[in-house]
Amino acid sequence: MAFTIDLTDQVVLVTGGARGVGEGIVRTYLAAGAHVEICGRSTPESLSEVEGRSSHFTAVDVRESDQVSAWIEDIVSRRGRIDVVVNNAGGAPYSDFVAGSPRFHAKINDLNFMSALHVMHAAYQHLKEAEHGVVVNITSISARRPSPGTAVYGAAKAALESLTTSLAVEWAPDIRVNAVSCGLVATPGSADHYGDAEQFAKVAATIPRGVFATPEEVGQACLLLTSPLASHVTGAVLNVDGGGEWPAFLQHTPNA
Repeated sequence: MAFTIDLTDQVVLVTGGARGVGEGIVRTYLAAGAHVEICGRSTPESLSEVEGRSSHFTAVDVRESDQVSAWIEDIVSRRGRIDVVVNNAGGAPYSDFVAGSPRFHAKINDLNFMSALHVMHAAYQHLKEAEHGVVVNITSISARRPSPGTAVYGAAKAALESLTTSLAVEWAPDIRVNAVSCGLVATPGSADHYGDAEQFAKVAATIPRGVFATPEEVGQACLLLTSPLASHVTGAVLNVDGGGEWPAFLQHTPNA
């Protein structure tokens, strides 16, 4: 029997929701009927529409706690409530660890860890007042496997997973807190990172499912964790990675 997840009139916040993975998450929540509030440092040229509905954008640097607090209060003044927070903002350029300055590493940590901390801290009381407040933190496969070239990014995501499990206990039973750990995701910027179509296919072949995730598949995982279907799920880290990565030893096994 078919079913749908209906979030009509719920207010959902998605940081970094204007492009890439964030845009896929936003489209998923719009399709579920939610009012979606997004933020970023620069105003996007356009916003995705789903059945004539689009998100509301506010320029916010989520690394700055005062800007985050002002954003949260503005949303509550306009919408009257906050039901769901998705901490999606993040990312890091490739850089050898020793080549990065202390300031560079601090910025990576601020974007990938402290930003989520700021949002959760500012939204806590409003989520507590919601009937079923939910937080979903977007983390990465890099949190649990070596990430040379993005070492601080991986460490920040690992910290976010730890914070997720701690707050799930500290905020229970009022607010559920979970994480979605992403593997490789195909976005408009993927080619710049992974190379041409041939190289892209080679990278995809390292994933057991043989394909990159789509931003919408990440969004569907977020929606599931948000919904009543996951009412007893908190403190979980849901892997959306197509099986992770093939173990390297299989390349040298005769029967592989």
